Amino acid sequence: MSGADDLERMNFVEQELLRRWPESRLEPSLERIAYLCDALGSPQLSYPTIHITGTNGKTTTSRMIDALLYQLGYRTGRFTSPHLESITERIAINGEPISPEGFVATFDDIALYLEMVDSRMSHPLSFFEAICAMAFVAFAEYPIDVGVIEVGMGGEWDATNVVNGAVNVITPIGFDHMEYLGSTIEAIASTKAGIIKSGSITVLAAQEMAAAKVLLERCIAMESAPIREGIEFSLTSREIALGGQMISIDGVNGKYRDIFLPLHGLHQAHNAAVALASVEAFIGEKTLDEEVVREAFALVKSPGRLEVVLRDPTVILDAAHNPHGMNSLRETLAHEFDFTHRIAVFAPMGDKDVDGMLELMKETFDTLIVTRNSSQRALDVDRLAEMAKVHFDAARVITSSDLPAALETAIQRANERNLSEASSAAVVVTGSVVTVGEARLLMRRRRGLNS
Repeated sequence: MSGADDLERMNFVEQELLRRWPESRLEPSLERIAYLCDALGSPQLSYPTIHITGTNGKTTTSRMIDALLYQLGYRTGRFTSPHLESITERIAINGEPISPEGFVATFDDIALYLEMVDSRMSHPLSFFEAICAMAFVAFAEYPIDVGVIEVGMGGEWDATNVVNGAVNVITPIGFDHMEYLGSTIEAIASTKAGIIKSGSITVLAAQEMAAAKVLLERCIAMESAPIREGIEFSLTSREIALGGQMISIDGVNGKYRDIFLPLHGLHQAHNAAVALASVEAFIGEKTLDEEVVREAFALVKSPGRLEVVLRDPTVILDAAHNPHGMNSLRETLAHEFDFTHRIAVFAPMGDKDVDGMLELMKETFDTLIVTRNSSQRALDVDRLAEMAKVHFDAARVITSSDLPAALETAIQRANERNLSEASSAAVVVTGSVVTVGEARLLMRRRRGLNS
């Protein structure tokens, strides 16, 4: 097949997958995915796995773990969700998205099995269950040395929880998906603790006390050795640097100094410490080569996470979609950038804690442009504007019917402000992974037109 044929066939496969239950609709059960994996010969058990859950930081931490393992000489498979621009981003081999041809071939390998399971279950397989199985099969056929598998939602009944993680990683736990995970930190932590398997190692990012108690009780019950941030490993220093930050980490088995991390934010430094401890736990009781660690972290990318996509004016994309993520964005903008005027383009989903995010945004952004992305789950713009005016002065809120128009308005206002007075205005696009993915594509097209 030619490249064009591959893309056409891939688009067809993606539409076939999207006809299934969407990721936002769940029936908490492992029955369907377990049945499917059994029929496929349990590909997810043919390689060791590092399994990652938490509320925020999962995808970036997964990317860091992947980069470290690959730099250490392992063949890696990484499964993350959701994607920003292309569905192939979800299934990465040796750090690169699977090819369109590989994506199609993997779907073809399991298509009949999907139909069989659909016919035998009261509910058909969901989109997430199907693509999760595709990742397991793609990794087994490559084959990989280690899988880095990110939970989609929760943990206990997430489709990824048919893996038997050698190392479990739990990033900071906060409030999100409460309609499924529960309304208390303890309930959410209990569901996420479901990935902790018997005899494994569990790496815990710093947690609120209530969450830490639940996670440690699960470790004890499952005889899983806990490795805790702030006790067994820690971030020991951090300095802001051009294009990112310089960090030092006391790991589980060694001390790693003067690591350049090309990402912004204290939260990313903590993600790096968690990732390093996770790789140490996986490899065993030995110190990693410090130069290899530096090389791996220097190459880490986390698209859509405080990602600068334009410099004149500065446009930053950040996929904060809950108060925990929005607080990290607010803190980083306050301490690592010196903009005198900030314009937010905000397009959240309707099922998120929008009020919680707006409350955190009101002191950070001078102008708020409310809009929507293309998702059916996007919050209605007029409703969003009403909510925004509870937190912002009405004069600071601008309504835009769609994301492309909102982005152009924001860039124009930033340019006008930079030309008319001695200021440094920036645009920040945030509120949802979908919003950031669409903005990323719009910005790439815009750069192409202006080049």
